Parts: sequence; C-alpha cells; structure tokens
Amino acid sequence: MPKFIPYDYNQSSMVVINYQDQLQPGTFEHAIHHLIDKRIDLSIFDPNYQNDDVGRPAYDPSILLKIILFAYSKGITSSREIEWCCNTNIIFKALSCDTVPHFTTIASFVSGHTDEIAELFEQILLICHEQGLLGNELFAIDGCKMPSDASKEWSGTFKELEQKRNKIKRQIQHHLDEHRKLDKNETRDDARLKRTEQTIETLNKASDKIDQFLKSNSPRTGQGKRAKEVKSNITDNESAKMTTSKGTIQGYNGVATVDKKHQIIVDAQAFGEGQEHHTLKPVTQAIKERFKRLGISNNIYKTGTIVTADTGFANEANMQYLHDNHINGYIPDNQFRSRDPKFADQKSKYGKRHQSQKNKKQTEVIPAIEFSFDPVSLTCVCPAGELISYLGTRIDQQGNHKVYFKGKLLQCRHCDKKHQCMRNPNSANDHKGHGRQVSFILDTNTDPTYTDWMKHRVDSPEGKQIYSHRMSVVEPVFGNIGTNKRLNRFSLRSKTKVQGQWRLYCMVHNIEKIMNYGEIAA
Repeated sequence: MPKFIPYDYNQSSMVVINYQDQLQPGTFEHAIHHLIDKRIDLSIFDPNYQNDDVGRPAYDPSILLKIILFAYSKGITSSREIEWCCNTNIIFKALSCDTVPHFTTIASFVSGHTDEIAELFEQILLICHEQGLLGNELFAIDGCKMPSDASKEWSGTFKELEQKRNKIKRQIQHHLDEHRKLDKNETRDDARLKRTEQTIETLNKASDKIDQFLKSNSPRTGQGKRAKEVKSNITDNESAKMTTSKGTIQGYNGVATVDKKHQIIVDAQAFGEGQEHHTLKPVTQAIKERFKRLGISNNIYKTGTIVTADTGFANEANMQYLHDNHINGYIPDNQFRSRDPKFADQKSKYGKRHQSQKNKKQTEVIPAIEFSFDPVSLTCVCPAGELISYLGTRIDQQGNHKVYFKGKLLQCRHCDKKHQCMRNPNSANDHKGHGRQVSFILDTNTDPTYTDWMKHRVDSPEGKQIYSHRMSVVEPVFGNIGTNKRLNRFSLRSKTKVQGQWRLYCMVHNIEKIMNYGEIAA
C-alpha cells in the first residue's frame, strides 16, 4: 500500500507574514503603495477629521485609498466585498496592515470625498508630467456610457410619471375591491388576504414616491436653443436614459480626454446626458485651467496641441467655439466618410463611369484639398504657407456656390513646389501667365458656417491623418477600464458622487501607466 504525507484539517498553525514582502515590485499593489506613501500629499483629507482632542481614532486615508484603488483594479466596487477581502485576501491585508474598515466607512469615503479625489487625480497627473509621460501633442476626447445605481423603469417625463402614478392608483383600487370580496367570503383565505394587503402596501409606497417627486422637482430640459423636456428619474434625477450598443441604460456618460503619448487620462468628468456635443466646452476649459494650475502650460492650446473627438461632439456651436478660441481641433460631421475620395475610387471599380483617357493623361498636381481653406473668413493658404488672393464667389452650372482663389504670379514664380502645384509651371515665368488657381464648393446656399470650416480641415490630407489617431488613442483606454478592470458600471447616485468614482476609475488607469512606463518601472 502506498505511503502519503499525513495531513489534518483540524490542526492550527501560526504563520509569520511580513506585509511589505507581499507588495512585490512590478505589481499594481506595489505601485499604489509607493505612490501614496512617497509621492502623494494626503493632507488634503485632514480638514475632514476633527478628533484631535476627543473622539475615537479614524482609519488613515492612505489605508482606505490603497484598498479602494486595488479593489477597483480587480473590478470590485462593492464596499461589502472590499471589507470581506480585507478579512480574507493577503494582498488586501498587506495594504491595510491587517486592519478591516467597516463597509460603511469605505462607502462614505468614496462618496463623501469627491473634492479630495479631484485633487488626487491632479497629483497623479502631475507625477505623469514630471516623469515625461505626457506628450501634449494630441488629446482625444470620448465618452463611455455606463449604468448607475438607478432603474430606468422609474424614468419618464412629468406627464409619463403622472400616467404611471394614475395606473398604480387604478391597480390599488382593483386590489382593494378584491380584498373586500375576499374578506366577505365565508371561507376566508387568510394567506391570499395577506398577499393582497402586501401588494396594496407596495403600490401605495410607489404612488407616494411618485407624488413626492412630482411635488418637489421641476421638469428637466435638454441642452440647446430649442430645449425640450427630457426624462427625469425618481431614483437619481441627475442620471439619464441613454441608448448604447448593448441596449438602453439608466446612467451617466463618463467623458475622458486622453493624451496620445502614453494614453494618460488628462481629464475625467461624468455627465448625466446621453448627447455629447455640449460636453466639449467644459472639458476643454477644464484641461486648460488644470494645466495652468499645475504649472504645465499657461495655455495648452496656444502650443498647438491638437484636440480630436468623434461625430457625437459635432455641432455649429462647438465649431465656432474651437474657431474663436484658436483651438487646433478636428471633429468630423457624420457625413465625412462619404466625402472621402477613397470611397469614391472604390465605387468606380464596380460599375461607375471610369475616368476618361484625356483626364488620365493630364498632369497630376497638388489637389485643392491640400490648401487650407477657411470658409468663415474666406481665406486660403497654399501648401507652401502663402496666403493667396480671394477672387470671389460664383454659382456654377450645377448650382453650387464656389469660392475662387488665385496665387500671385510673384508668389508662384519663386515657389519650390510650383512643379508639383501647377500644371504648366513654365507659365509662372511668363508675365502674361498667372499663379495657381483653386476653387472650393460651399455646402449650403447661405453664408459659410463654422461647420464648413471644420469640414475642410477634416477632409484635408493632414486632417485625415490626424483624425486617424483618435480611435487608437482613446478606445484602448475604455477597453482597459471596462474590460480588463471590469469597471463597467457606477455604484453611486448623483452627478457629484459618480464623477468622483469615475475619476477613481481613471486614476487606476493612470497609476498603471506610471507602473509600466514611469520611474517605478525603472
């Protein structure tokens, strides 16, 4: 018969554990332990504690921060589960030094310190800057819609909520009538009577809840000049009903601005609206103020930093805002792909009329799309950087409004690019010749708009090349937060608290970047 080492599950043993040894370099837990103990100023939490002379000692904010950030990195947002981990998981025990904060302490720390969390986010961002992780070359803005701690069943306009309340009252009356019939019945069914009473009580609470909400709140209105009433929510009236690729949710849109160099999040805000176009201005202004406050740049947009966003941020007001504030932005409209010549070439291969032999033989020159055209100020800059003359606006045979420009003869004669820009470059040496001529079609029959200005920027070869980086910059960040870290919903209510939690999510991402590319990794 084989022999095995004996074992006994009832035996007790004492194991000596050094908590510092559990925080191995190169791990996320070591990164947050190092940053919080050595680099982050936690005195910002001190005004919240007034137990110098009286009162019991409080849990150190550094302990709470470490276990919360580590829990978030594992996709754990439940305060009860974090407390359980502090009892059972050796890494949590090492980070908390074998203290076990109550779940209410953990929950109140996350929801009650939104201002301090905002300052912590900036401290982490400043560390990223000091370690050279920010490129400040291109910022990509996008939103990530996630459900919050509110039910979409309690959403609706005030009229819809009134209809819901009236429907509940009809149900109450129906159950009351049924209860009276059962009560008068000679063979009483006490169990059924009790269930009916509980149903009536539940429906009464729901009706009172809607009544109280309608009396104490006003209808919510959307953004814009023609703002209409949007759906309110009884549970969390700052959240919104949003349509996503996974269906309709009740939640918030977490908007993040990501730097291109190492995908560091430079701004994180939560908005309780599904539409994104009204978020561009507060986001860009917050970045400008933050970079000035941190001493990174007095005006980050004057340095030529590019700002990109998807079509959800495109409207006339945003285009004017970018133009007037000299922000180097690239935000396409929802038709920008249909104007891409690559798609036109593709269509021509499948039954479209081919280019005539005559046109094929013509010399290819720098296309007009590479000229920088501003339809608002009606100015045009050639690829060599020269401002060329405005000739006027005329309607062509197809009824399009065309704007015409022509380069001065002296400009083109001595230009290094005239052989690529002019079909007959020798004419530039002739006194009777003329410089390069270009024309642009205005998209409407009215005055040029700021949207036209942005269309020409995005449609240019430079604009296409710049905008092509947007998805590769910001989408992996949301993939890391939502898929790798499993942080795919908000567990709090109200915009202020959700914004604090969204910044904690983004801090987890930024700390991971410091761990991989900063001095901790060196």
